[in-house]
Amino acid sequence: MTDASLDELGPVDFVIVEFPAGKSNFTGEMAEELVRLVDAGTIRLIDMLILTKAEDGTIEAMELSDLEDLGPLERLEADLAELLAEEDVVNLAAAMDPGSVAGVLVYENLWAAPFAAAARRAGGQLIANGRIPMQAIIASIEADEELEKVGD
Repeated sequence: MTDASLDELGPVDFVIVEFPAGKSNFTGEMAEELVRLVDAGTIRLIDMLILTKAEDGTIEAMELSDLEDLGPLERLEADLAELLAEEDVVNLAAAMDPGSVAGVLVYENLWAAPFAAAARRAGGQLIANGRIPMQAIIASIEADEELEKVGD
């Protein structure tokens, strides 16, 4: 990346999606949605791994280039930076349950890049960020609904 592109870089996030043993149902829908996000300019995919964690805790990491049939992800594979190192893989896999498979995405939030660049030009720096898991939001909404029912 050039200095100019680094000045305009948006926030970079990662996400790990775990599929417990016997619970995966890969139809290609996830790959199509990821390609749609890239094509829409919402994100730029920086790295992607598939992790498997055996029952004995051993970890195997596969880059997209290691897979035979990439489907719609094939055209994204050439642009990946392969940013994650072996130590990162070990740290990421620590969150996984034995016997599971996980997809790891590292991506730039292109939608936020102009705001992030303006904040940096103004002397600002990101000091914290976070993500609320969807399961926590659903649980909170359901708890509120239960309280409303009890209060009626």
